[in-house]
Amino acid sequence: MRLHWHRRDLRVADNRALAAAAEGEVLPVFVFDPTVLDHAGPARVAFLLDSLDALREDYRDRGGGLVVAHGDPAEELPRLADEHGAEAVFWNHDYTGLARERDRRVESALDDADIDHETFHDAVHHEPGAITTNDGDPYAVFSYFGKKWLDREKESSYPPPNGDALRAGDDDLPTSDDLGFDEPDATLPEAGTEAARDRLDSFCEAAIGEYETEREYPARAGTSRLSQDLKYGTIGIREVSERVAEAADRADGDDVRESIETYREELAWREFYTQVLRYNPEVVTENYSSYENPIEWRESDDDLDAWKDGETGYPIVDAGMRQLHEEAYIHNRVRMIVAAFLTKDLLLDWRAGYDHFRELLVDHDTANDNGGWQWAASTGTDAQPYFRVFNPMTQGERYDPDAEYIKTYVPELDDVDPDDIHSWHELSEDERADVAPDYPDPICDHGERREEAIAMFERARGDEDD
Repeated sequence: MRLHWHRRDLRVADNRALAAAAEGEVLPVFVFDPTVLDHAGPARVAFLLDSLDALREDYRDRGGGLVVAHGDPAEELPRLADEHGAEAVFWNHDYTGLARERDRRVESALDDADIDHETFHDAVHHEPGAITTNDGDPYAVFSYFGKKWLDREKESSYPPPNGDALRAGDDDLPTSDDLGFDEPDATLPEAGTEAARDRLDSFCEAAIGEYETEREYPARAGTSRLSQDLKYGTIGIREVSERVAEAADRADGDDVRESIETYREELAWREFYTQVLRYNPEVVTENYSSYENPIEWRESDDDLDAWKDGETGYPIVDAGMRQLHEEAYIHNRVRMIVAAFLTKDLLLDWRAGYDHFRELLVDHDTANDNGGWQWAASTGTDAQPYFRVFNPMTQGERYDPDAEYIKTYVPELDDVDPDDIHSWHELSEDERADVAPDYPDPICDHGERREEAIAMFERARGDEDD
């Protein structure tokens, strides 16, 4: 008999390690690791518990169950293997530095207990190191990685285990309070494979055909909203790709096919950032790109708090930050806008923004979020050039022209004309007080801060020493 150790693969279908373990008798287990929980937030813990509840019900429907433990996996897994008479433990890889260190300790503990173990690459199509330069080095530029990723054949999804393979065994799940977390204030999406498949079905039936353009507009339903499902593995990447391929086969017209290819590129970006993290685990706390001199980030608790609270006086920024509080989610275009604003307008360290996202996002993924933050801050791999600074007012006018998204999350502007919203920074104090007295004035001048940001990065580059 084998144990399957669930981690970021909370599903029974399209699960490589589970499918391999189920070639014999298998008992699924999940271990609440205190070290991992130290880096969690209320929204992610709540979604994790909901996902585990859905997973447990799926196992029960198949005649099995889910064993739950709490503690150091290096201690709990050998104990569970001994208790249930398992001769091996199977699991799927995770690529963060924290996860890899944990797995090394688990492997050592299992070796000491004379228990076999097998691991599999499951969360990505192509494992880190499978797509490299001609010299065998990991890519630092997405375009070359992405082309190879798109062209490379993808593996088919794996079937779920049949009931005969599943060992009975079931435990109660803890509550958020049991784990030391408050219930989240945000409204979370429904968890589990069935809910993930519903989102995927809805996306592939319509929105994917206009993804190329609609994905940029936060007021429109132009994205898949699968980020939390891919984060926790409530749906498998191979199953997602198969559904996307089916949509491509049905595509009517080049525009639709191009939109579907654009979505596939987004899946490739996830794997690119996974590879960056795998080979550069230090990027969680350090700049990926080195500068000759330190970047002179400002320190301002007041500005950071205004950004966190959605009180900057820049409507599209504030809408995004308030969406984060209400839904534990931000639309992808707006994530770039709020990250650029923190680092280029407020001149605050990207790490402060990354930590805030990690605390509140339901879909926080270390590789993806770190890659996004360092892209916006011009410190990452294949990042936004430091001299290209997003104008938050132009971004709002371009991608939310009717201020529909802004008004959804900033009710103080509900009765304000979109033209006044998009020119908020240009209105006089009296004009702002007249049209929206409860909404704050801009906390900084974008034009001035743009010049300061460019100068700050030029000093970091050593350009002023030339």
